[in-house]
Amino acid sequence: MEGFLRSVWLEPSPPNPPHRVWRDWVLVAVLVSLALVEGIVRPDLPWRVFAVLLTIALVPTLLWRRTRPLPMVAIVFTATNLAPLFTGGVSVETNTLGFVLIVLYALFRWGSGRETVTGLAIMLVGLAIPIVSGRLRFPDAIGAFAIAFAASALGGAFRYRSRARMRELDQVKLLEREQLARELHDSVAHHVSAMAIRAQAGLATSANRPGAATEALQVIEAEAARALSEMNAMVRVLRRGRPAELEPGRGIADVRELADRPRAGPSVEVEISGDLDGISPSVGAAIYRIAQESVTNARRHARNATRIEVRIAAGDASVRLWVSDNGDTPTARPAGTPGYGLVGMAERAGLLGGTCEAGPTPGQGWTVTAVLPRSAAAS
Repeated sequence: MEGFLRSVWLEPSPPNPPHRVWRDWVLVAVLVSLALVEGIVRPDLPWRVFAVLLTIALVPTLLWRRTRPLPMVAIVFTATNLAPLFTGGVSVETNTLGFVLIVLYALFRWGSGRETVTGLAIMLVGLAIPIVSGRLRFPDAIGAFAIAFAASALGGAFRYRSRARMRELDQVKLLEREQLARELHDSVAHHVSAMAIRAQAGLATSANRPGAATEALQVIEAEAARALSEMNAMVRVLRRGRPAELEPGRGIADVRELADRPRAGPSVEVEISGDLDGISPSVGAAIYRIAQESVTNARRHARNATRIEVRIAAGDASVRLWVSDNGDTPTARPAGTPGYGLVGMAERAGLLGGTCEAGPTPGQGWTVTAVLPRSAAAS
């Protein structure tokens, strides 16, 4: 209980409370007009002029109800409780003073924890004074308290609803950042890695093959163009909010391109079997990206590898991907420190209801295995 009370007391104000807008000025004008009309048409209103002037004087508190909620509540309750001192104990509250409920709502909607607790105490004292002085009967006081509590509860409900909405938006933003991070790593990093590998091969063979440098530059130029295209697509997503078109139309059939491109290093053999018709586009794109990242990792990290095998088998309910190399058996990574590529592949598969595992192949090399359902939808 103590922890709950402390959390309520220390709760900060909601961020960016809206300042005065034209609707606030319209509300003030309407309430001032209603107070004047009430003063004219209500013959039973005691101390008519004083009551109307008091109401009109308190209406401007609505202009600061969001940015300064506690002082506005204090002003309203203090003024209404001190007013009987000037009227011989006669209550001079008008019906128009019902706008106090808006001030209470704003306190619990926009105030900090300290302000809401303090404002609640002021409200209780403000309701208790008329009861003690005899100006308000106990049953009427219960009704007044119920109405005030309802306005306060409504403000609190909207406050926490807004907070839940902000948490949802933060979660969406986090998921978008993770998606862009995966695309950046799996696509752009793939091309940059290919450029680095080809440049190293060109430098290593330039002494014996004068044309190697030219070949390397041609491959680097092509990979740089692809990387630039995908970077531009990401920039459009971030700056304009347009749908991502990262490698549009990429699917399982495009995996063959991983073997078709002339590159240095181990050869890539691609084998695709099964019926590819009807496979979800999101599954096809994920298979392509996982295969692409696996081949890139094998080229970069598989020592003494001469062959990389990529096999895809489409079954009735799922699509299975194997990517393996014949390099030296790598030393296992320390626990808890997977690379971004392995994390991204596992995330891609998990979002579609599948699995992706990577590890040393018994005897020699490294194998990545992914299994995804055929009809999964993008998450």
